[in-house]
Amino acid sequence: MELWNHIYEHFNPVAFHVFSIPVHWYGIMYVLALLSALYLGKYFIKRDKIALVKPDLDIYFFYVEIGVILGARLGYILFYDTDTLFYLSHPWQIFNPFKDGEFVGIRGMSYHGAVVGFVLGTYFYAKRYKESFGVLMDLVSISIPLAFIFGRIGNFLNQELIGRETDVSWGIYVDGILRHPSQLYEAMLEGFGVFIVVYIYRNYKKFSGELALIYGISYGLFRAIAEIYRAPDTQIGYVCCDMITQGQVMSLGMSLLGVILWVYFYAKSRKVKI
Repeated sequence: MELWNHIYEHFNPVAFHVFSIPVHWYGIMYVLALLSALYLGKYFIKRDKIALVKPDLDIYFFYVEIGVILGARLGYILFYDTDTLFYLSHPWQIFNPFKDGEFVGIRGMSYHGAVVGFVLGTYFYAKRYKESFGVLMDLVSISIPLAFIFGRIGNFLNQELIGRETDVSWGIYVDGILRHPSQLYEAMLEGFGVFIVVYIYRNYKKFSGELALIYGISYGLFRAIAEIYRAPDTQIGYVCCDMITQGQVMSLGMSLLGVILWVYFYAKSRKVKI
């Protein structure tokens, strides 16, 4: 257990170098997350016999990946970064991977911003190829949760999004302080937990797009729970009562919006049946 407690002291977040550019384990996990989501999407199309105009998801994958990258980066700048005005006045710096001539990668991504980008990417794809927006959203809602497992493991290996201080035996030392491995908690809750909820609920789906709302509701709740063990962003701190984080506020807001939309669309689907 002691080796586990001190894992960061013996683990290099850089997997290898391509010439002089470091390739981090986080980047590898990100690629695995994208590939797993694409594979699962194709799998569920066949398993659940989902009718799509273009069953090949490669083009759709391109649309949403662009939306996710733009949304995640812009969302971080708007909601979390302390240099928001700098980036808004110097937009060419938003995706600049160099700092003072040194390659540091693109740092700072917001999940909630990524969701907005994803929804917009799906909307434009559905409109362009005459697909059902609701069907696509349902498909992705069951395809991407397990991909979060790779993403959160990537956060853990990259030694970021660290947990709050603790005295549990499985804690990880970060700069001499024992902390919860909150990234792994998030991997189980936001990844495996959300997948189980959506996977089971798909047998009870009442209207197109419902799985997307169930995903949003369950993800928001699980994320809020996981953030109980996650340290707040250093540049923001706690936003309320010395215990509520920005991520919890946005996640619970996401769940609330999902509930409101579910009630609206469920009532609307009942009227159509009547």
